[in-house]
Amino acid sequence: MIDKLITEIDKSLKLLSTPQSGFRIRPDQAIPDSKKLAPSEKLRHAKFMRVNHAGEVCAQGLYRGQLLFNKNPQIKSELEKAAHEEIDHLVWCEKRIDELGGRKSLLNPILYFGSFALGGLASIVDEKYNLGFLSETEKQVSSHLESHLAQINPEDKKTLKILKKMKDEEEAHQISAINLGAKKLPKIIQTMMKKAAKLMTISTYHI
Repeated sequence: MIDKLITEIDKSLKLLSTPQSGFRIRPDQAIPDSKKLAPSEKLRHAKFMRVNHAGEVCAQGLYRGQLLFNKNPQIKSELEKAAHEEIDHLVWCEKRIDELGGRKSLLNPILYFGSFALGGLASIVDEKYNLGFLSETEKQVSSHLESHLAQINPEDKKTLKILKKMKDEEEAHQISAINLGAKKLPKIIQTMMKKAAKLMTISTYHI
Protein backbone atom coordinates (compact mmCIF):
# COMPACT_ATOMS: atom_id res chain seq x y z
CA MET A 1 0.00 0.00 0.00
CA ILE A 2 2.90 2.38 0.76
CA ASP A 3 4.32 1.80 -2.71
CA LYS A 4 0.92 2.47 -4.30
CA LEU A 5 0.53 5.66 -2.27
CA ILE A 6 4.00 6.90 -3.32
CA THR A 7 3.09 6.18 -6.94
CA GLU A 8 -0.13 8.17 -6.58
CA ILE A 9 1.72 11.12 -5.03
CA ASP A 10 4.13 11.07 -7.96
CA LYS A 11 1.23 10.99 -10.45
CA SER A 12 -0.48 13.88 -8.71
CA LEU A 13 2.63 16.08 -8.69
CA LYS A 14 3.20 15.46 -12.40
CA LEU A 15 -0.45 16.16 -13.19
CA LEU A 16 -0.43 19.45 -11.30
CA SER A 17 2.99 20.73 -12.33
CA THR A 18 3.62 19.64 -15.93
CA PRO A 19 1.53 19.83 -19.14
CA GLN A 20 -0.11 16.49 -19.92
CA SER A 21 0.03 14.70 -23.26
CA GLY A 22 -3.29 13.61 -24.71
CA PHE A 23 -3.99 10.23 -26.29
CA ARG A 24 -6.37 11.43 -29.00
CA ILE A 25 -6.55 14.23 -31.54
CA ARG A 26 -8.60 17.18 -30.37
CA PRO A 27 -12.18 17.05 -31.65
CA ASP A 28 -11.89 20.67 -32.86
CA GLN A 29 -8.60 20.07 -34.70
CA ALA A 30 -10.01 20.83 -38.17
CA ILE A 31 -12.04 23.88 -37.10
CA PRO A 32 -10.40 27.31 -37.62
CA ASP A 33 -10.46 29.78 -34.74
CA SER A 34 -13.12 32.48 -35.05
CA LYS A 35 -12.01 36.03 -35.74
CA LYS A 36 -15.38 37.39 -34.65
CA LEU A 37 -14.98 36.96 -30.89
CA ALA A 38 -14.47 40.19 -28.95
CA PRO A 39 -11.62 40.20 -26.38
CA SER A 40 -14.19 40.25 -23.57
CA GLU A 41 -15.90 37.15 -25.00
CA LYS A 42 -12.60 35.30 -25.36
CA LEU A 43 -11.84 36.07 -21.73
CA ARG A 44 -15.28 34.84 -20.64
CA HIS A 45 -14.89 31.64 -22.65
CA ALA A 46 -11.42 31.12 -21.17
CA LYS A 47 -12.96 31.33 -17.70
CA PHE A 48 -15.59 28.73 -18.65
CA MET A 49 -12.81 26.44 -19.87
CA ARG A 50 -10.88 27.09 -16.67
CA VAL A 51 -13.88 25.83 -14.72
CA ASN A 52 -14.06 22.75 -16.97
CA HIS A 53 -10.32 22.15 -16.62
CA ALA A 54 -10.67 22.32 -12.82
CA GLY A 55 -13.51 19.81 -13.10
CA GLU A 56 -11.21 17.45 -14.97
CA VAL A 57 -8.57 17.89 -12.27
CA CYS A 58 -11.24 16.86 -9.76
CA ALA A 59 -12.13 13.87 -11.94
CA GLN A 60 -8.52 12.68 -12.02
CA GLY A 61 -8.26 12.99 -8.24
CA LEU A 62 -11.54 11.13 -7.81
CA TYR A 63 -10.56 8.26 -10.11
CA ARG A 64 -7.10 7.88 -8.62
CA GLY A 65 -8.54 7.82 -5.10
CA GLN A 66 -11.11 5.21 -6.11
CA LEU A 67 -8.46 3.06 -7.80
CA LEU A 68 -6.16 3.14 -4.76
CA PHE A 69 -8.52 1.02 -2.65
CA ASN A 70 -10.55 -0.77 -5.33
CA LYS A 71 -10.27 -4.57 -5.39
CA ASN A 72 -12.78 -5.40 -8.13
CA PRO A 73 -11.01 -6.01 -11.50
CA GLN A 74 -14.11 -5.09 -13.52
CA ILE A 75 -14.56 -1.79 -11.71
CA LYS A 76 -10.82 -1.14 -11.95
CA SER A 77 -10.97 -1.58 -15.72
CA GLU A 78 -13.87 0.87 -16.04
CA LEU A 79 -12.25 3.46 -13.77
CA GLU A 80 -8.98 3.27 -15.69
CA LYS A 81 -10.80 3.66 -19.01
CA ALA A 82 -12.67 6.71 -17.75
CA ALA A 83 -9.52 8.24 -16.24
CA HIS A 84 -7.73 7.66 -19.56
CA GLU A 85 -10.39 9.59 -21.48
CA GLU A 86 -10.52 12.32 -18.85
CA ILE A 87 -6.80 13.00 -19.41
CA ASP A 88 -7.72 13.96 -22.97
CA HIS A 89 -10.42 16.28 -21.61
CA LEU A 90 -7.84 17.84 -19.32
CA VAL A 91 -5.43 18.45 -22.21
CA TRP A 92 -8.13 19.81 -24.54
CA CYS A 93 -9.31 22.28 -21.89
CA GLU A 94 -5.79 23.39 -21.00
CA LYS A 95 -4.83 24.06 -24.62
CA ARG A 96 -8.07 25.88 -25.34
CA ILE A 97 -7.51 28.06 -22.26
CA ASP A 98 -4.09 29.03 -23.66
CA GLU A 99 -5.55 29.80 -27.09
CA LEU A 100 -8.18 32.06 -25.53
CA GLY A 101 -5.57 33.91 -23.47
CA GLY A 102 -6.64 32.60 -20.06
CA ARG A 103 -5.00 30.69 -17.22
CA LYS A 104 -5.68 27.60 -15.13
CA SER A 105 -7.22 27.80 -11.67
CA LEU A 106 -4.94 28.43 -8.69
CA LEU A 107 -7.19 26.10 -6.69
CA ASN A 108 -6.29 22.97 -8.67
CA PRO A 109 -4.02 21.38 -6.00
CA ILE A 110 -6.73 21.74 -3.34
CA LEU A 111 -9.37 20.36 -5.71
CA TYR A 112 -7.25 17.38 -6.71
CA PHE A 113 -6.36 16.20 -3.22
CA GLY A 114 -9.87 16.86 -1.91
CA SER A 115 -11.31 14.74 -4.72
CA PHE A 116 -8.68 12.07 -4.16
CA ALA A 117 -9.74 11.78 -0.51
CA LEU A 118 -13.43 11.55 -1.47
CA GLY A 119 -12.71 8.89 -4.08
CA GLY A 120 -10.68 6.83 -1.65
CA LEU A 121 -13.38 7.09 1.01
CA ALA A 122 -16.11 6.05 -1.45
CA SER A 123 -14.05 3.04 -2.52
CA ILE A 124 -13.50 1.91 1.08
CA VAL A 125 -17.15 2.25 2.10
CA ASP A 126 -18.78 0.06 -0.56
CA GLU A 127 -17.93 -0.75 -4.19
CA LYS A 128 -21.52 -0.27 -5.37
CA TYR A 129 -21.73 3.12 -3.67
CA ASN A 130 -18.31 3.81 -5.19
CA LEU A 131 -19.91 3.32 -8.60
CA GLY A 132 -22.91 5.35 -7.46
CA PHE A 133 -20.57 8.20 -6.53
CA LEU A 134 -18.99 7.95 -9.98
CA SER A 135 -22.39 7.89 -11.70
CA GLU A 136 -23.68 10.92 -9.79
CA THR A 137 -20.46 12.85 -10.47
CA GLU A 138 -20.69 12.20 -14.20
CA LYS A 139 -24.37 13.17 -14.19
CA GLN A 140 -23.61 16.50 -12.55
CA VAL A 141 -20.64 17.17 -14.85
CA SER A 142 -22.84 16.50 -17.91
CA SER A 143 -25.44 18.95 -16.60
CA HIS A 144 -22.72 21.50 -15.94
CA LEU A 145 -21.33 21.13 -19.48
CA GLU A 146 -24.83 21.53 -20.88
CA SER A 147 -25.14 24.88 -19.12
CA HIS A 148 -21.82 26.04 -20.57
CA LEU A 149 -22.82 24.96 -24.07
CA ALA A 150 -25.82 27.28 -23.79
CA GLN A 151 -23.63 30.24 -22.79
CA ILE A 152 -20.84 29.97 -25.36
CA ASN A 153 -21.05 32.28 -28.38
CA PRO A 154 -22.02 30.09 -31.40
CA GLU A 155 -19.12 31.67 -33.31
CA ASP A 156 -16.69 29.85 -31.00
CA LYS A 157 -17.09 26.53 -32.77
CA LYS A 158 -13.81 25.17 -31.40
CA THR A 159 -14.87 25.49 -27.76
CA LEU A 160 -18.34 24.15 -28.52
CA LYS A 161 -16.92 21.09 -30.28
CA ILE A 162 -14.68 20.27 -27.31
CA LEU A 163 -17.49 20.66 -24.79
CA LYS A 164 -19.91 18.54 -26.82
CA LYS A 165 -17.39 15.70 -27.09
CA MET A 166 -16.66 15.89 -23.37
CA LYS A 167 -20.38 15.82 -22.54
CA ASP A 168 -20.95 12.73 -24.70
CA GLU A 169 -18.14 10.87 -22.95
CA GLU A 170 -19.21 11.92 -19.45
CA GLU A 171 -22.68 10.55 -20.18
CA ALA A 172 -21.12 7.29 -21.42
CA HIS A 173 -19.14 6.99 -18.17
CA GLN A 174 -22.34 7.45 -16.18
CA ILE A 175 -24.11 4.71 -18.15
CA SER A 176 -21.16 2.34 -17.69
CA ALA A 177 -21.21 2.88 -13.91
CA ILE A 178 -24.95 2.16 -13.81
CA ASN A 179 -24.49 -1.00 -15.90
CA LEU A 180 -21.86 -2.22 -13.44
CA GLY A 181 -24.40 -2.00 -10.62
CA ALA A 182 -24.05 1.52 -9.21
CA LYS A 183 -26.24 2.19 -6.18
CA LYS A 184 -28.19 5.43 -6.17
CA LEU A 185 -26.74 7.74 -3.54
CA PRO A 186 -28.91 9.02 -0.68
CA LYS A 187 -30.61 12.33 -1.45
CA ILE A 188 -28.58 14.19 1.15
CA ILE A 189 -25.31 13.07 -0.47
CA GLN A 190 -26.57 14.15 -3.91
CA THR A 191 -27.50 17.56 -2.50
CA MET A 192 -24.11 17.97 -0.83
CA MET A 193 -22.35 17.06 -4.08
CA LYS A 194 -24.41 19.63 -5.99
CA LYS A 195 -23.55 22.35 -3.48
CA ALA A 196 -19.85 21.43 -3.58
CA ALA A 197 -19.92 21.48 -7.39
CA LYS A 198 -21.56 24.91 -7.38
CA LEU A 199 -18.94 26.26 -4.97
CA MET A 200 -16.15 24.83 -7.16
CA THR A 201 -17.69 26.36 -10.28
CA ILE A 202 -18.03 29.84 -8.79
CA SER A 203 -14.59 29.86 -7.17
CA THR A 204 -12.63 28.54 -10.17
CA TYR A 205 -14.37 30.97 -12.55
CA HIS A 206 -12.72 33.79 -10.58
CA ILE A 207 -9.59 32.20 -9.10
